[in-house]
Amino acid sequence: MPATRQLDRTEFARCFDSNVISPFAPFHWLALAFKDMARAPILSLIYGLLFSIIPAVIMWFVINSGSPHVILPAAVAFALIGPSFAAGLYDVAWELEKGHTPTFSHSLKSMFRNPAGEWGFAILLLVLMIVWMRLAALIYALYPNSPNPTLEELSAFLTLGSIVGGILLVSVFAISAFTPQIMLERRVDIMTAVVTSMNAVRKNVPAMIVWCATISVLVVVGFLTGAAGFIVIMPLLAYASWHGYIAVVKTKKPRHYE
Repeated sequence: MPATRQLDRTEFARCFDSNVISPFAPFHWLALAFKDMARAPILSLIYGLLFSIIPAVIMWFVINSGSPHVILPAAVAFALIGPSFAAGLYDVAWELEKGHTPTFSHSLKSMFRNPAGEWGFAILLLVLMIVWMRLAALIYALYPNSPNPTLEELSAFLTLGSIVGGILLVSVFAISAFTPQIMLERRVDIMTAVVTSMNAVRKNVPAMIVWCATISVLVVVGFLTGAAGFIVIMPLLAYASWHGYIAVVKTKKPRHYE
């Protein structure tokens, strides 16, 4: 019985150890990501175009809703669902790491490399997005009824919305920073990937703050360009995330793709 319990602990909800990295390491990941884009320009463009559709739809929804209060929920929703769609780009970066020539068909197959884990994670993010949208609807009750509300009238709405959205974003960032990459490469269960990701974030708070801020800035830039910027930004962030995974999560053998 003890041997069985030990086997269970090693097979489910493990936690791979993580390196402690420099706070400015994310800028190095971005530099490497630019090189990946140069090595696989066509695939990067294809995925960039596909990914630009999601924020474009969000912007269309915001503009046609005529309600400025939906901007924050929509932006958070985009941040929630984004990681689950990046498996194809992670596969491109992984193929480049191995010295292979990445192909679109191979990258599509990566979405079924660990179907239980990857689709389970996508469902988890979808549930979190639904929860956030419901919370946003409740917070909207604080939105002033006046046609031209003052900042003072908006303060309660903005404060509560920012706090709840911030807590949710930090939580989702911690569980998703490295989870998709771990499940893609190591084919582990979702709990192992999530626990490892949270541990990696915990051990590298300064670097993760820089990385999260970098992602936020680039996402803002993407929206300011009418979603066109995401054609470049999404592949760039995906490749950089792969390099971040390589740098942070320890492996038995050293890797030289950074």
